Amino acid sequence: MKMKTFTRLSVACVALGVFGTAWAAPETYILDNNHTFPRFSYSHFGYSTQLSRFDKTSGSIVIDRAAKTGSVDVTIDTTSVSTGSALFNEHIQAPDFLDTTQYPTATFKSTAMKFQGETPVSVTGDLTLKGITKPVTLKITSFKCMPNPIMQKDACGVDATTMIKRSDFNMGKYAPNVGDEVTLSIAVEALKS
Repeated sequence: MKMKTFTRLSVACVALGVFGTAWAAPETYILDNNHTFPRFSYSHFGYSTQLSRFDKTSGSIVIDRAAKTGSVDVTIDTTSVSTGSALFNEHIQAPDFLDTTQYPTATFKSTAMKFQGETPVSVTGDLTLKGITKPVTLKITSFKCMPNPIMQKDACGVDATTMIKRSDFNMGKYAPNVGDEVTLSIAVEALKS
């Protein structure tokens, strides 16, 4: 009797191990351009904090919550910058700032993802902006995955933030009057592929 019970338990454990491994496989999510917006804010002569965004972003997130690993690969179309003013959109795309004629994209490629339990809390990687690559760490302030009721697919949403200096990316004109420190925040929604 004990031997039969032990055998059943062994079979159950093996089955759980097999199914658990399948469940723990990495999952890939493709960024939803309609709900993904990198934003940046900075001090404008101390008068106000200006907030702008980029309207076109593509990329993917791969996550394995059981293994506590993942990766992020994002490309931002810098010509899609949206400041709220057509005149300023042109100004910020000029060579002194984004120089979108020569550098029409910015990229972020992760090198590490830190977890707390099964939830990612930060992503470290290389930000390339205006042809210059610097390491940055994005702090994840919100992370949620669940079925998307409209798209009928699993989806994940992420809010993340970091701070960079414009001067590190050869865009320091008017600093310090126009703040050199720029807060980057990104609202991401991504659909499982």
